[in-house]
Amino acid sequence: MRNRLARLMAVGLVASNVALADDAPDWGAETISGDWGGTRSSLYDKGVTVELSHKSDALANISGGVASGGVVLMNSDASVSVDMEKLAGWAGGSAFVQYHVQHGNQSINNYAGSFAGVDNIETGTSTGQFYQAWLQQNSADDSLSLLAGLYAIDSEFYVTDTSGLFLQPPYGMSAEMAQTGRNGPPVFPMGALALRLKYTASDFYVQGALTDGVPGNLNDAHGTQIRLDKGDGTLAVVEFGYTPAVEEGSYNKTSFGLWRYSARANDLVDVDVLGNPVQRIDQGFYVLAERTLFAEQGNAGQGLSGFVRFGTANKDVYQADWSGSLGLNYQGLFDGRDDDAAGIAVTTSHASAKYRLANAAESSETVVELTYRAQLQSWLAVQPMVQRIFNPNMDGAIRDAWVVGARLEAAF
Repeated sequence: MRNRLARLMAVGLVASNVALADDAPDWGAETISGDWGGTRSSLYDKGVTVELSHKSDALANISGGVASGGVVLMNSDASVSVDMEKLAGWAGGSAFVQYHVQHGNQSINNYAGSFAGVDNIETGTSTGQFYQAWLQQNSADDSLSLLAGLYAIDSEFYVTDTSGLFLQPPYGMSAEMAQTGRNGPPVFPMGALALRLKYTASDFYVQGALTDGVPGNLNDAHGTQIRLDKGDGTLAVVEFGYTPAVEEGSYNKTSFGLWRYSARANDLVDVDVLGNPVQRIDQGFYVLAERTLFAEQGNAGQGLSGFVRFGTANKDVYQADWSGSLGLNYQGLFDGRDDDAAGIAVTTSHASAKYRLANAAESSETVVELTYRAQLQSWLAVQPMVQRIFNPNMDGAIRDAWVVGARLEAAF
């Protein structure tokens, strides 16, 4: 269910490389609400795909961390993908709108105290907001695409599909880049106004995006906030990727990216003659790779895949000057459970020297996550997980934490 939802929600993005199948999904089998009396199929035939999903996570910090305690986190998501050529005769055009609602403002990380975070739907704010809303124009046989609108860079940049199984946030946007900027980069739960240009060839791609440097509103996290204030500056990110052809369901991707904010950032320690923080360049780079390591005979989508990711941020500005992660994901580990996935992953976030100096911090935080996603129905999945957090928030006064929990995910 997760893979199908991701493909359909990003239909405009996918269309730059791969044409979608002409056959409509089996809404009756794959969603709770079905075909809406034929309405969904009719819309699909006109180029409009509507997707509704919900996630509920029950989590508890059972040992160590800041304190013992548990929470329930919930996220509901609605998206509309539009093939503008089918709908309105606009050749090469597509559109995408995504709205999500965070239910409640509980925080599992208030108990665990992790720098990298525990759960990828935790936002700390109970609100609804538009996450993405953009138009895209493809040309040159879909090898070139230009996108404009409200956009999240983690929909295309710094992405490894095999890491998407895990609940911890760094397997989406990595921890070192997630901490950057004055209000974070434009990643879940908040996009930013942006332009993105992408060129795709047979075995490589290059893409670049220029976004508002401060997504949302620093003073109001509720609702959809789009502001272009003086001094916001911009965030530029460029990624080069090598993606040789593989059998459908397999992975073979290697990418390198660079990012930089136009506005400078405060040094953690150093001040000028007036006592103001020294202003530093705010930039970094990342590399990633994912591979199918073993495929079961006759089914390339079943088997073991792995990923590795590494990225940096300015050591004078941020708590973590680099982070790295790696993991394994086995699709269909047990006979008769082809749609299930099991995984183990490790993330380490390294404390910068200036942060350690200013906070008497430990050198790093490391988190290990073990999870199993059971596809109970085409529209329903349950995913238990356990995390072990070593040196939470790089703070020697906080004991290593154990977090357990489970996710319930449904397509409507």
